[in-house]
Amino acid sequence: MAFEIPQDLHPDLMPLAWLLGRWEGRGHGDYPTIEKFEFGQQIDFSHNGKPYLHYVSQTFVVGEDGTKERPLAVETGFWRPQPDNKVEVILAHPTGIAEIWYGDVDGAKIELQTDVVARTVTAKEVTAGHRLYGLVNGELLWAYDMAAEGQALQPHLWATLVRS
Repeated sequence: MAFEIPQDLHPDLMPLAWLLGRWEGRGHGDYPTIEKFEFGQQIDFSHNGKPYLHYVSQTFVVGEDGTKERPLAVETGFWRPQPDNKVEVILAHPTGIAEIWYGDVDGAKIELQTDVVARTVTAKEVTAGHRLYGLVNGELLWAYDMAAEGQALQPHLWATLVRS
């Protein structure tokens, strides 16, 4: 699918412009405290002319025929480009977790690490994260490593998405 940079895109967003739009696909999850699983995902990156991207990710259980059966997780936030190919990301989860991520933009590759993970008293203990996003042959590939529930930082989620 052809992608065009919007005319009203804030100039500071040019390094992140390749993320814009809706991405859909499948992913996998694994962690020592849970069973392995597969999921469907939809990610939306949008803008309003200001120097940030609005981000929403929704995951869901999919049936054998690929239809959405029920929601899993959702997160939303803002991606804020900074000078020298840096980026700040602020995310919130309905499970009671809020995160601040800092990272680097290197062309069509973005690597992020948590600076702060805050949680409500009822949220599970998440202490750190590492994310990698990349555009490879027109597909958005991403991976998320997590430290939680007394476990060291290790792979947790990964997916391959296509622009829809």
